[in-house]
Amino acid sequence: MVFGLVALTAAVSASGIAYWLNREAVLTRTQDAVLGDFRQAMQTRAGTLPPHPTQDELQHTAGQMANSSQRFSVLLVAQDADGRTVYGSSGALDGFSLQDVPASLRAAVNKRQQVDSGNKYAYHLYWQRIVDHGTPYLVAGTRMIDGGPTGYMLKSLEPEAKDLNSLAWSLGIATGLALVGSALLAQAAASTVLKPVQRLGAAARRLGEGRLDTRLRVSGTDELADLSRTFNDAAEALEKRVDDMAARDEASRRFVADMSHELRTPLTAITAVTEILEEELEAGSGSIDPMIEPAVRLVVSETRRLNDLVENLMEVTRFDAGTARLVLDDVDVADQITACIDARAWLDAVDLDAERGIHARLDPRRLDVILANLIGNALKHGGSPVRVSVRTADDHVVIAVRDHGPGIPEDVLPHVFDRFYKASASRPRSDGSGLGLSIALENAHIHGGEITAANSPDGGAVFTLRLPRDASALAQEAAEGDAKKGEA
Repeated sequence: MVFGLVALTAAVSASGIAYWLNREAVLTRTQDAVLGDFRQAMQTRAGTLPPHPTQDELQHTAGQMANSSQRFSVLLVAQDADGRTVYGSSGALDGFSLQDVPASLRAAVNKRQQVDSGNKYAYHLYWQRIVDHGTPYLVAGTRMIDGGPTGYMLKSLEPEAKDLNSLAWSLGIATGLALVGSALLAQAAASTVLKPVQRLGAAARRLGEGRLDTRLRVSGTDELADLSRTFNDAAEALEKRVDDMAARDEASRRFVADMSHELRTPLTAITAVTEILEEELEAGSGSIDPMIEPAVRLVVSETRRLNDLVENLMEVTRFDAGTARLVLDDVDVADQITACIDARAWLDAVDLDAERGIHARLDPRRLDVILANLIGNALKHGGSPVRVSVRTADDHVVIAVRDHGPGIPEDVLPHVFDRFYKASASRPRSDGSGLGLSIALENAHIHGGEITAANSPDGGAVFTLRLPRDASALAQEAAEGDAKKGEA
């Protein structure tokens, strides 16, 4: 656009200057020639008239003057012997009279001439350009000294005007062609600069979208080519780095999954033994030495924690592998929450605010996992009672879990759903694995929902679970994805 505007300005300026110069040249040349002929005719023809010519003499002289050049019409004005004003006119333009001469020109001509030589042929020639009914004319006049006649000339400039119009059209066409040519040249110039930049921008967007195999075709040795090579080198290094990280991540996931599976076999045997020891402790039969009873209880507690950790790790590996799937059912949300807290003996510690009749099509097991983690976390860190409220909004079920603890520090809020992350000393140290909230979030995501954490203005932390009332679409997409993988 800038290139085109500069070219347009230059072309218009050049055309305008050329038109003005040619116009002045054409008009000046025509004007000088006509005025020279008129001056010559006044000297050779009108100068020979007597001081008081008759009308016939004026008419005859005007005809001679007009016929001598055929360029203009002539009007002669004088005083006869009786003091009357007489006229004589002739030329191509019929009816040339004093009314056709501007008053300012007549006033200038009729002024007394100051001539040092005293020669009656010495005079001043006055001229003016006028336009009458759209046609340009050149009007000139002069007065002979010492009583000679006054002469006026009228010349049509229409041929010159037509020539100048043709010139203007030619310059206009040339300007248009110059503008078109400059636009094409600008497009060609811009293409050499902008198109590589656009390709670079598109490649950067594709790279940002995760298409790490994006590369640019490099040609030339200019700065844009160097930039393209730099982009390709950076993309290649990034792809290699991401591949290495993905490989290490995949190896870590396989390690966790294999370790979890390997731990389950001995852990099953250990769990069976600890359950027997726990039954013996509860029975109070005295078969266990009171001195080792605290150690037995510690083994039972830590075995239970180890079981939970292994189960959580296996759940995390399923999420990472993308194999976790929804098993949907129609559930009453209030009943589901009640069943969750009843199964864990939390009825006395939880204040439930939920109406019966709010139904949703969700995975009951995964919803139970989410609720157990959120409510258990609130009881652990905020104490009882924990308030759980349920409402609906825009085809979603919104469940808020609020505790009455000290709240979550601002620097901890962004990390509460991170794996193995535990709160700072402002909250009691957790006995869990640090995976509960991250598993709850993953279960919400698989439903197409979300969990957010915040601090209540009245104190305490608030975890808000938002789930769609019908997750059938996501379950269908996952099933179709599994089918495509099977076909592949």
